Amino acid sequence: MTENTQGMLYLCATPIGNLKDITERVLETLRSVDIIAAEDTRNSIKLLNHFDIHTEMTSYHEYNKVEKAEYLIRLMQEGKDIALITDAGTPAISDPGEVLVRMCHEAGVNVTSLPGPAACITALTLSGLNTRRFVFEGFLPGQDDKKERKRILEQLKTEHRTIILYEAPHHLRATLKDLKEALGERKITLCRELTKRFEEIMPTTLEGAVAYYEENEPRGEYVLVVEGVSLQELDKRQQEEWTKMSLSDHMAYYENSGMSHKDAMKQVAADRGVGKREIYQALLKEEI
Repeated sequence: MTENTQGMLYLCATPIGNLKDITERVLETLRSVDIIAAEDTRNSIKLLNHFDIHTEMTSYHEYNKVEKAEYLIRLMQEGKDIALITDAGTPAISDPGEVLVRMCHEAGVNVTSLPGPAACITALTLSGLNTRRFVFEGFLPGQDDKKERKRILEQLKTEHRTIILYEAPHHLRATLKDLKEALGERKITLCRELTKRFEEIMPTTLEGAVAYYEENEPRGEYVLVVEGVSLQELDKRQQEEWTKMSLSDHMAYYENSGMSHKDAMKQVAADRGVGKREIYQALLKEEI
């Protein structure tokens, strides 16, 4: 496939549900490469059989991602072309493929991506939430790593971009409850079985989602799209933090950093969401 003597890595996006979503370019590549590296060969063989593709497969997954990457890179350096596929969607997104891509760059092996389905982007476009800025978190750390899970949730409290998460059905209830406890009431759109016959898009709130799944069994893989905190709310929270500090301490905080008295007074007024004159009068009262 490549003109150079060295081979290339092809990141091939595969359907997340509907087999018709595969591109002609991906099909052509899967047929013509020397080897297909698949996350789960037992799952991927169904895809290949459906499209009558008989290219040799090898496994590449979370538990062999480093040593197998070294092997695959050696093959590409010898001139072999390799396609990487995941169970569904675009490789290297919340996926061990990112390790192979990084190691290819380090080894000077060329990498290209054949774009196609990605569950996170599909869900975002269906969510009805802000799509201008968003952050993809993948799967939250599991309940067996409560410290790291709590740390991530704490960070998400102040995230003002739309948040995209993946979750398995057997963890969904616990995750929704943790999100509600950490983030408070937010809009959320739950997407399941994307592109499949029983696709479901459920715009609600975190409270509504918790209540719904207390009564209904989660089924299928989920993408959760959660509203970010508004900038106005962040400003309000910050103002509340500043007002916990005495006015004189607040002034000293800026003056000790080198600000003039006048500039410090202006900044304190901005921090507290009041006029500079109000700060001036309050400081006079403190001096009396």
